This record gives sequence, C-alpha cells and structure tokens, in this order.
Amino acid sequence: MKNWNTLPDNACSNAEHRTPGKGGRSGHAGFLLVCGAVTLLTACTAEPVPAPDAKAFALSDTMLQRIGLDTVKLMPVESIIELNGRIAAADNRLASVYPIVGGQVLDVPVELGDRVTKGQVLAVIRSSEVADLERKLFDARSDVEVAEKNLETKEALFASHLLSERKLVEARHQLEKAHAKLRRMEETFSIYSLRAGSQYVMQAPISGYVIQKDIMRDITLPTGHSDPVFVIAELDEVWALAEVYESDIARVKEGLNAEIITLSYPDRVFPGTVDKIFNILDPRTRTMRIRIKLQNPGVLLKPEMIARVRLSFQEEQQLPAIPAAAIINESGKHFVMVFKDRYNIGTRQVVPFRTTGGTTWITEGLEPGEVIVSREQLFVYDALNDR
Repeated sequence: MKNWNTLPDNACSNAEHRTPGKGGRSGHAGFLLVCGAVTLLTACTAEPVPAPDAKAFALSDTMLQRIGLDTVKLMPVESIIELNGRIAAADNRLASVYPIVGGQVLDVPVELGDRVTKGQVLAVIRSSEVADLERKLFDARSDVEVAEKNLETKEALFASHLLSERKLVEARHQLEKAHAKLRRMEETFSIYSLRAGSQYVMQAPISGYVIQKDIMRDITLPTGHSDPVFVIAELDEVWALAEVYESDIARVKEGLNAEIITLSYPDRVFPGTVDKIFNILDPRTRTMRIRIKLQNPGVLLKPEMIARVRLSFQEEQQLPAIPAAAIINESGKHFVMVFKDRYNIGTRQVVPFRTTGGTTWITEGLEPGEVIVSREQLFVYDALNDR
C-alpha cells in the first residue's frame, strides 16, 4: 500500500521550482491539494471488505435427512423394581399323567423334553389288572349272547301261549342289563387305552412338551401308584414367578409392565404383565410371590430358567423426558444438541435424573417443547465443538 512517505524526496522541491516568486505560494497550495487527494484515495482503498465467514456451521441436505429429531416431552417419571425369579409352566396349560394300573413297563418311546401330540403313545404297561378287565369284558360279551338266546326262546314260547308276559319282560330286562354291562366295559377299554394281551397304553392327553418323566422301561409300577409319571406342558405361554421383598410390596400392583431377562438370552427382553399377586409372605424368605404372564414364541423360555424381573411404574413427579440415546457423555458431563434449524444447532449441558426403558428424565438443561437431535448427534457435536 502506498502512502505519503513513498513519494520521491524531491517531489515538493520540483514543484516549488516550477513556480518561482509569488506564484510559489499558490503552486505550493496546489501541490498540497494534490497530495491530500492522493492520501484520501489511498485511505479509501487501503483494505478490502471482509467476506462472510465461510466456516459457519450448517447441516447439508444429506445430513439433514440422516439425523433424527425428537421433541422434549413432560412425562411422569418411571421407577424400576428389580426382582429375582424363575420361569415356570402355566398351571392351566399342563397335564399330569398317572398310571391307572400297576405292572411291568414294556416300552417308553418318549424322552424328557420331547414334543408330543395329543393321543401319542407315552408308555406301554403289561398288567394283571388289565388281564382281569379283559376277563370281565369277555364275560360281558358272553352274558349278552346268553341273554339274546334266552330272549329268543321266551319270545317263541310267548307266541305259542306257553309263557306269561311277565317272563318275557324279565328276559328283555336281562338282555338290557347285559348290553349295559358290555358297553361299560368297552368304554373302559376305550377311555384307558387297554389293549389285548393285558396291555395298558399311556397316551398324551394334550399336545406339548414332556417337562417331567418318572418312568423307565422294564421297571415294575406298583398297584395304586399315586404320583404322575409324565407331565406335559404347552409352552407357547409361560409364567415368570418372582419374589417381592417387604419394602417393595406397597409399590407392586396387578397390571404393572414387566421385563424379563434370562441368562440364556442376556440381550433380549421378554415383555409381560403382572397378572396375579399371592398375598402371603414366605416366613423363611420374607418375600411375597407374584406371577407374570409371558408369551413364548419359539419356545425360547424353558421351565426352571433363572430370570431377572424388572417392574416399571409411574411416579407422581413429572420431568422433561428425551430418548436416552440422544445424550452425549464426555468427561463425566452430559450434553444434548438443541435444534432450531439447519443453521442454528447448539450444545446444551443437561443433568439426567433417571433412565428407564430407553427414556431419560432431565432435571436441568431442557424445557418441554424444545427439539433435540436424537440420531447422528455425535457427528453434529464433533463438527460444532472441534472447529
């Protein structure tokens, strides 16, 4: 940039030399006017006007489509109760199978854990009790044959007027009794699946999974065996039984939402609902049992699995709530990105109160109705804070 000092040293003397005598004053004044004009011109063109800041942050169209936005909502705070429990078959969806006779076990074609269908053979037992029933069935059939022949004879005699009507009625009554006895024996064989050869066939009363089996091939079951030898359960719906400590009893109600986590599937949450409270305390553990009904697609949950139960309920307190994934953690502090438009996005420090089920409640830093970035917020945070 040029200034006054850059002019030649003899510029003024040359000008004065060209205007001698009295005219030198007017020439000197003209020279000053010229120098002033030069100074004014160089002052006006000394620095260029700065351009707008090219580094100002703004979301591109592509990034604007990628980010997620959520509105801060005022919501009741949810609390969590952690309980220990186990998975159990639903009592109303299982069947216990008892042997109706004693005897030698000839075959057990199913194993513990097998899926069976209704009517499928579970075991075959050869029994002397079945032999007695077979004899009674044979006797009942013989009694029917005898009663039928007796009635034919009585009807012939009655037709010849050699028999009274009362005797004919008695013969008919004897035949009806014989038929009733035979039907009863045939129904017994049908209901209990008794076969020829003194065999009793145990069949599955429902379709499901064998969850208990207390019978083996070649053993002898005693007559009057009172314990079930099979338990079959439908496992498309199961229960989670959990123990509630005395300090939490007042907060547990029927209908509470529950989340079940097992050791077998630590990354999967099974949702359920508290559907029954057993209002009795176990004197040994000082706990009250509750029952949670669970849908079990794919039969992932097995009876006797250890389960961790989380019950959630709403408190009276309300606070601003946002998705837990929207919070940025750095150096022990918590931040969110507050969004106004693509040119106005700010970093805001917040104080979380509680996080439950993917939602975080905030005590300081946000107000209901504000909009925050809930997806790709870390990219926006880095872009704004690393400039």
